[in-house]
Amino acid sequence: MAAEPERKGRRLHRGTVLRTERLAPHMIRVVLGGPGLAEFGAGEFTDHYVKLLFPRPDVAYPEPFDMERVRAELPREQWPSTRTYTVRAWDAETRELTIDFVYHGDTGLAGPWAANARPGDEILFNGPGGAYAPRPGAGWHLLAGDESALPAIAAALERVPDGAAARVFVEVAGPEEEQRLPAPAGAEIVWLHRGAGRVGDLLVEAVQKLDFPAGEVHAFVHGEAGFVKALRRHLRVERGVPLDQLSISGYWRRGRDEDGWQSGKRDWNRQVEQEEAAALQG
Repeated sequence: MAAEPERKGRRLHRGTVLRTERLAPHMIRVVLGGPGLAEFGAGEFTDHYVKLLFPRPDVAYPEPFDMERVRAELPREQWPSTRTYTVRAWDAETRELTIDFVYHGDTGLAGPWAANARPGDEILFNGPGGAYAPRPGAGWHLLAGDESALPAIAAALERVPDGAAARVFVEVAGPEEEQRLPAPAGAEIVWLHRGAGRVGDLLVEAVQKLDFPAGEVHAFVHGEAGFVKALRRHLRVERGVPLDQLSISGYWRRGRDEDGWQSGKRDWNRQVEQEEAAALQG
């Protein structure tokens, strides 16, 4: 697909695969570059994300690719699928974009694409979005998430000021999935191995048991929606953490692909907010 003409706020970028690396059995790094990234930029936030576009098989798309034409001319089931991924790193000098993919075998779209990506392959995406970076003046930082949040947690650790206290909890399947993370002097990193357990249970338990350091916390909690909901309630209701000190959201939901999760995420969030408000009032 050739890239669409520039549209304010909707610009597509074309990334060319430069190299790939297997970071862990279920994590693949893909580094993109090429002239299609000439107008891309990131760096303000550590949770920057992009929306990757995956064309449907056997569908002819307009050339140059134009998403507005696609929406106007093709039925919904023929639109490209999108998958959201965190910007692990952006090098403005070399214009290289690094994205880490959780890989679960041949199921899904993005994981298999990353596993089979070879130098010269191309992919269209838009973005970046983002809203969070560790607050320099925070008393301490809480970072918690599963594999899907690991790239953003790693990027955040690179921006936590040296000497600032940080409590970091990362849940993965087992010890083979651990990665070397940047570790500021004040950071304590705990890896949680779920084995056959349910995603997020160990994270919820670890944060609930945490003896909070003194000072105002700035927290980043992302991953599977079920445990994120439980931790949001804990932090907001039981710990009394104000919303403006939290970056907290479900990246995905067990039993749903991204299309299914995104279609119902607004209703899910509304219900979470209503339950939270009732608990705070009670």
